[in-house]
Amino acid sequence: MGCFARWCYAESYWLRLGLVDCYWESSSFAIVGCEFRFKSFIILMNEMCVLIFVGNNGETYFNTAALVSCVQNFPKSRGPVVGILKGFAGLSGAILTQIYTTINFPDQASLIFMVAVGPAIVVIALMFIIRPVGGHRQVCPSDGLSFTFIYSVCLLLAAYLMGVMLLEDLVSVSHTLVTIFTVILFLLIFIPIVIPIVLSFCKEPRDPTEEVLLPKPEQQEAGKSEQDAQEQEVIFSEVEDEKPREVDLLPASERRKRIAQLQAKLFQAAADGAVRVKRRRGPHRGEDFTLMQALIKADFWLIFFSLLLGSGSGLTVIDNLGQMSQSLGYDNTHIFVSMISIWNFLGRVGGGYFSEIIVRDHAYPRPIAIAVAQLVMSVGHVFFAMGWPGAMHIGTLLIGLGYGAHWAIVPAAASELFGLKKFGALYNFLTLANPAGSLVFSGVIASSIYDREAEKQAHQHHIPPQISGSIFSGMFAQDEPLKCEGSICFFLTSMIMSGFCIIAAVLSMILVYRTKPVYAHLYGKSRT
Repeated sequence: MGCFARWCYAESYWLRLGLVDCYWESSSFAIVGCEFRFKSFIILMNEMCVLIFVGNNGETYFNTAALVSCVQNFPKSRGPVVGILKGFAGLSGAILTQIYTTINFPDQASLIFMVAVGPAIVVIALMFIIRPVGGHRQVCPSDGLSFTFIYSVCLLLAAYLMGVMLLEDLVSVSHTLVTIFTVILFLLIFIPIVIPIVLSFCKEPRDPTEEVLLPKPEQQEAGKSEQDAQEQEVIFSEVEDEKPREVDLLPASERRKRIAQLQAKLFQAAADGAVRVKRRRGPHRGEDFTLMQALIKADFWLIFFSLLLGSGSGLTVIDNLGQMSQSLGYDNTHIFVSMISIWNFLGRVGGGYFSEIIVRDHAYPRPIAIAVAQLVMSVGHVFFAMGWPGAMHIGTLLIGLGYGAHWAIVPAAASELFGLKKFGALYNFLTLANPAGSLVFSGVIASSIYDREAEKQAHQHHIPPQISGSIFSGMFAQDEPLKCEGSICFFLTSMIMSGFCIIAAVLSMILVYRTKPVYAHLYGKSRT
């Protein structure tokens, strides 16, 4: 069914280009065959499903490689790194659309060639550059200024794309002007490259104390044996079990002193045989987990279900934004699609930035930022439900910001609680919450409620019953599908989504309560 739904979208696009021929048996609603014609090629429906499957999984590999590598390289700036990367991922569609408009203007049939070849060329060119780099994991004095500069470029790029999209939608623009817009776009995209170039030629003086912290493989190999290292790891685990809970809430200097004293006592007691050090049964929160170890932790499932309810409700709005705007009397639905894309981008960038302030300056759990974003989304759903004047503008603003913030905060929080060693597997498992929430909330709840309200209005106006706004309507119905008008169309759906967001915020607050000692230990400050 998922492949079929995706095929419906592809069919609607290629049908406008005159490149698809489909035929089915209307009596049984069973598809007999479908041929996608591109130049001299003919692609059947089942082959198209395979191509979509391969393409979507390929995008996941790109996303994981970039995200995991950058988070490992900047473990002390996880919020900004994840926010910037996910923000550009959200803007990538608008960027590629602008590039495609320039290169293939107005030949739309070459879109597939550009989408197939362009990302592959970029990945092959950068595959040896994007990787974890050892020995550069300390916080440099220039990091704050560098991230601020990139944030400024992100905001400028978002504002520029918003203006260009609105101009191209509202006014007939010549190819020369489109080319100029794209050249400026390329300049904005490549401006951040200035930062590593400048830092390469102007190396910062390093504090001698930081040099001692740099990992040196030669010294590690010449040091203790593997057995001694394992024994030390067991001692560290014992320290975590024996230390009082209030130690994590002490100031950094006092906490290190108390832990060092406890560690020295345990080493001496183990050497004298006074105590038998027990073998650790698994990692503690903040250490490196495997996926199987994380799956038995309550904190992991709190993150998963909070993300499922929060992002699933946001994706429901994105999926139904066209029908929602039409039901409230708006004709230019594409404007709201562009707006929610920009707010989504700003939510990702802003979520990473503000959540980093929370953990860096206050050592408070990062999931508190997720709870705030989910409460903001609940208010946005209420605006959609009530249909007040300007509800579409305010609703898209709040939902876009809240939905985007999830994808900057959740990966950073997961890496802090469950480590970076298996972060790729952990992150991709958590992303399953997004399609799962969309399938249930949008594909079942929202569509069924909309169809019911549309049928009620049809009976009131004595309109013959037809197939309404499901994915089958555009393919099997000969007449226009039923439409619903007024705020009643999505009132119940929006109120249900608002309730889901409140439940998600409660789950996030439970996670905040459970992880306070972990963040106090990771970021070395007491709660202010």
